[in-house]
Amino acid sequence: MQTGPVGSSRPPAVGVVCSNAASAAFASVNRSNEISVMSWLRLTTVLALRSLRRPRLGADLVGVAWRFRARGWYRRFPFLPLPPREYVQWRMHTAYGHHDAVPPPEDVERYARWVRRTS
Repeated sequence: MQTGPVGSSRPPAVGVVCSNAASAAFASVNRSNEISVMSWLRLTTVLALRSLRRPRLGADLVGVAWRFRARGWYRRFPFLPLPPREYVQWRMHTAYGHHDAVPPPEDVERYARWVRRTS
């Protein structure tokens, strides 16, 4: 059996390509809810500032946020079209390997542009 990186007993990853953006997401994985919330707040702030410079990106991001909203969001406090926490955790786990991962802004932008092109 082959081993992973030199000095590692892990098997090598087969068919997995890890970009710098994915590495950044792994680096932002946090065990504390407070730190995790701050990471999401930072991501939201960065994306909002980028949207001010590029209005088309802002429209794409609003469209993505609308697609992810929970059903019946208007009946539950805080009455905001937010996605269910379990759904976001599942998406982060499938995309980045950990349910507490926070995606890099570049990944979110790329996804928003892809949604616009394919819709």
